Amino acid sequence: MGATEASVGLVYLLPPGERVLRLAVVSGVSRSIAAPWARIPLDAPIPVAVAMRRRRIVWLASQEEVARQFPRLGLVLPYDFRLAAAPVVIGAAARGGIVLLWPTEHPPRLSHRERHVLGASCRSTARVLKQAADNGRPLLPQDEPRLLRPQRSGEPDPAQARAAFEFAERFPEGCCSLNIEGRIVFLNSATAQLVGADAATLLGTRPWESLPWLHDPVFEDRYRAAMVARQPSTFTARRPPDTWLSFRLFPGAGGVSVHITRADTEDIPTSPDRRPDRAERPAGALALYHLTHLAAVLSEAVGVNDVVELVADQLVPAFGPAALALLTVEEGRLRVAGHRGYATEQLDRFNAVPLSSGMPAARVLASGVPAFFANPVDLERAYPPAVRHDGMAAWAFLPLTASGKAIGTLVLAYEQPHAFMPPERALLTSLAGLIAQALDRARLYDTQRQLAHSLQTGLLPHSLATVPGLEVAARYQPAARGLDIGGDFYDLIRCDRTGAAAAIGDVQGHSTTAAALMGQVRTAVHTHATAGASPGEILARTNRLLIDLDTGLFTSCVYAHLDLARQEVRLASAGHPPPLLRHPDGRTEILGLPPGLLLGIEADTDYTTTDIPLEPGSVLALYTDGLVEAPGVDIGVSTAALARELSDATDRSLEDLADSLTAPTAQHTPPSDDIALLLLRPTGGRLDREQGAGPA
Repeated sequence: MGATEASVGLVYLLPPGERVLRLAVVSGVSRSIAAPWARIPLDAPIPVAVAMRRRRIVWLASQEEVARQFPRLGLVLPYDFRLAAAPVVIGAAARGGIVLLWPTEHPPRLSHRERHVLGASCRSTARVLKQAADNGRPLLPQDEPRLLRPQRSGEPDPAQARAAFEFAERFPEGCCSLNIEGRIVFLNSATAQLVGADAATLLGTRPWESLPWLHDPVFEDRYRAAMVARQPSTFTARRPPDTWLSFRLFPGAGGVSVHITRADTEDIPTSPDRRPDRAERPAGALALYHLTHLAAVLSEAVGVNDVVELVADQLVPAFGPAALALLTVEEGRLRVAGHRGYATEQLDRFNAVPLSSGMPAARVLASGVPAFFANPVDLERAYPPAVRHDGMAAWAFLPLTASGKAIGTLVLAYEQPHAFMPPERALLTSLAGLIAQALDRARLYDTQRQLAHSLQTGLLPHSLATVPGLEVAARYQPAARGLDIGGDFYDLIRCDRTGAAAAIGDVQGHSTTAAALMGQVRTAVHTHATAGASPGEILARTNRLLIDLDTGLFTSCVYAHLDLARQEVRLASAGHPPPLLRHPDGRTEILGLPPGLLLGIEADTDYTTTDIPLEPGSVLALYTDGLVEAPGVDIGVSTAALARELSDATDRSLEDLADSLTAPTAQHTPPSDDIALLLLRPTGGRLDREQGAGPA
C-alpha cells in the first residue's frame, strides 16, 4: 500500500482443502465495511476470486466498470474508486490474493511500476506462506481479520499535542475526528455546542448512533463513501428544533476529519423535516447494504448447501450476532443445516426438535410470527425450559416460510442483552423471507440435480478399461448452472493385444435428449472401435448414424487409436478442440488435426486420419470445450494457456495431473459448460500378450 499509495488493502488466503477464500488482513477501512467479503467462494464473481482463477491481475478503472463486470460488488459499494486484485500463487496453485483500492485521482491505468510492486508483493507473500507450511506451521486466517493501522511518520511530542488541542479549541467552528471504525476520538468544544450534546458522552461513539437526529442511513452512508472512495463528502442535517448544520468529511488513512458549521440558507432543504421517534428510526446504511449484498449472493446460490454456507458466512459478520443456527424441516423435525459461533454440543438443544414441541424454534414456525427476546428474563417468561441453554443473552427466532410451506427456522443469538427496535425487527424479518425463498428454490434444484446425476452416471463408463503399458486418468465436471446433465462423454476401449482406443466428445445442449444421444454416440463409437476400422472411418460411420436418428443435435468428437507396440497414435477429429501432447521432456504442442465437420450435419462427410509418434512418457490430453471456453476470452488463448499448464505441471501421477487441470483455480470462470478430460500416458512397459481384448 505504501509503495503504490493505495488507500485500502485486503489480503485473502485459501486454507488447504477449502474452496472458500477468507479475509486475513484489512487496512484502510473498518472490518464492518469489509464484512460482506470476509468469506468468498472460489467460484464467485468477485475480483479477487477471478484473479485467482485467471492467474493474473484484475483491474477495474471506474465505477462503471465495476457495475458492468461485477454487479454484486457495484450494488453494495456504489462509489467511484479504482481496484486491482492479484493472485498469490504457490507452484501451480493459487493460495490467496491481494486487493488494493485507490481514489479516482489515480490514473485510469496501473503503471508498470505498480504492476511490478503488486506482483512482487504477491510473490513475497507466496514465499512466506510456503516457508511456514514447509516448517509445519502453516499461516491460516483467524476468525476475525487482522486490522492493520496506517503507518505514521512519528508521534507528536506533548508540546505539539497541546498546541494542536489549543488550536482546535480556539477554532470558532466545530471539528472532530472519527477513527477508521467511525467512532469519535476527538472533538473541540464548538462541536459539542453545535450538536447540543456533552463531549464526554460523545467520545467513543458513532455520531449517527449517539445523536438521534443523525440516525438516518444517508448520514452513515456519507462516512462510508468517504472511507471507500477517499473523497471529501458533505451533508446537511437539522438539529431539533430548527438548527441546520453543515457537515464536511475529509477522509484519510486513519479515519475522517469532520468540519461542522451552521448551514447557509441555500443549503437548507425546503421540504419539512421531522425528527423520527426512537422506534421509527430506519435501519443503518451498513445494515441495508448488507441486506442488499445478501440478497444478491442468495440469488446466485443453487443448492441447499450453497444457501446454508452463504447464510452462515454472511450473517454473523454483517448483522452482529455472536452465533446463529439455521434449522430446516425434515420428516416432522427441525434439523441443524448450518451454524456459526455455536459449539457442537450447544446445538443439541436445536437438533431433532419435533415441530409439535413447545420450543421457540418450533413455535415460531407453527405460528409464522418471529419471536424476539431482548434478555434471558424475556425468554424465561415465554419459554421456561429454554432459558440459558446456550449461554447467550438475547435471541431472535425467525420462521422461514415460502409459498405457504414451512422451510425451517433461523436462530440468531447475542452475547449481550439486545433491544430489537422495530426497524431492526423489520430488517431481520425481510432477511428471513429472502433466506426462505432461496432455500425453497435450492431444494427444487437439488431434487432435479439428483435425478440428472443418476442419469448422467448411468451413461458414462463406471470404470475405464485396464490396458497394460498405458496409464489413464479421466475427469468429468458438470456445468456450474443448470441440471448438471449434458452431452460430454469419454471412453477407453482395449482393441487388441497391442492397441487401445480413446474417444471424447460433446453433444450439443444440456438436456435429457442430449444425454440420451450421448449414450447412443458412445455406444456407436465403442462398437465400431472393436471392429478395427480407422479413426476417420469410425467417425464417418458414427456421423451416418446421427443423420439417420435425425435428432437435430450436433456432436463434436476426437477419436484416437493408440498402437503401444509401434509407439504411435492415429487421430481423427469431428470439429472438436485439438488434443494436446506433452513430450517426455515437458515440451507441449497443440495437435493441429484437420478439424472435420461436426457429426450429424452432412451424411457424406469424410474425416482425415493423422498419424503422430507417441513416445513412452508422453501425455496425450483429450478434453471438451468446457475446459477452455470462458466469456470474453479467445478460445485459442485459453487453449494455449491449458498447454502451458500441462507443460509446467509437476504432478507425478496422471490422477494428480487431472486434478490440477480441472481445479477451480485453473479455470478462468466457474464452468458454464460441462468439462470432460481424458489423459493417456504410455509407460513403455511390456504388453500382456496373453490377455485378449475386453470392453470398457
